[in-house]
Amino acid sequence: MKKHNFYAGPSILPQYTIDKTIEGIKDFAGSGLSILEISHRSKEFVACINDTIALFKELLEIPAGYQVFFLGGGASMQFAMVPMNLLEKKAAYLNTGEWASKALKEAKLFGEVIEVASSKEKIFNYIPKTYTIPSDADYFHITTNNTIYGTELKKDLEVKVPLVADMSSDIFSRPVDVSKYSLIYGGAQKNLAPAGVTFVIVKEDILGKVSRPLPSMLDYRVHIKGESMFNTPPVFAIFAAQQTLTWLKQLGGVKAIQKKNIEKAGVLYDEIERNKLFKCTIPDPEDRSLMNICFVMSDNYKELEKPFGDFAKSKGILGIEGHRSTGGFRASTYNALPKESVEALVAAMKEFEIKN
Repeated sequence: MKKHNFYAGPSILPQYTIDKTIEGIKDFAGSGLSILEISHRSKEFVACINDTIALFKELLEIPAGYQVFFLGGGASMQFAMVPMNLLEKKAAYLNTGEWASKALKEAKLFGEVIEVASSKEKIFNYIPKTYTIPSDADYFHITTNNTIYGTELKKDLEVKVPLVADMSSDIFSRPVDVSKYSLIYGGAQKNLAPAGVTFVIVKEDILGKVSRPLPSMLDYRVHIKGESMFNTPPVFAIFAAQQTLTWLKQLGGVKAIQKKNIEKAGVLYDEIERNKLFKCTIPDPEDRSLMNICFVMSDNYKELEKPFGDFAKSKGILGIEGHRSTGGFRASTYNALPKESVEALVAAMKEFEIKN
């Protein structure tokens, strides 16, 4: 039976990435060594990391004045590194979910933090639209896609202070005007690579303005100077990211994948709206994520939640359980998920409706 991978992360990877990383595990770049054992200082891996950075810049059309580099620690480490490197007096945060809340909490360790708006009172089921960003804020932080609750900021904001974005779960899913941001970061285990590497895209002129001393490992400038090799980088995950970006380029880039993502999400959202057994948890279509589609049983069919989960699993549909804090269902439709998998889920929903 074919398996359909809807896990939220670590999540589905392109078959191209899996096949190429298997080859690399056996023999990396004709070196006769595995990617799992080769030195990060070898000419073969230096070429790999340089190509991965070049693919970032090409696919996202990153302008001059920005640096791309790779770290460990996940996006959660960036919750602290961002304010450590950027927050001198005051920072502003938009609170749209659990990860945004955690980023805000960490920032408070380094200075004054203004929560400009929050959707917590409605269990984060919308993106706040009306708020004021302090003009003297060192930066404004947003989380573009909220994996747990299923909301997404699909357009680049126009703000008058430096804009910082956690794009862990929607990077490369749509075109991004990087020039509108001073810093973009994210964990790789959604649209890019296996868990283990974190990417940072930073405008260099925003750095070096805080008065606090910075530990070397937590100073962005050190990692820029060290070309992602101040310490041993997550070699395997970077190699896998190179394969994913090569696959994406071959597909036609982020504009092409955005078209596919809109189509896939539309198929599933349409079925949720049509099927009397289910309802979407995000009321405003404008706020609905293209990456994490959250839904629950309709009020009259709550008792069918577990039976549907079991039924879906019997059809090879894996990973649609909602986050442990929310329940219900969550179908993660990242770049690598084929439309065929969405159609399989929709078919299961229709069959379950007929049976019940």
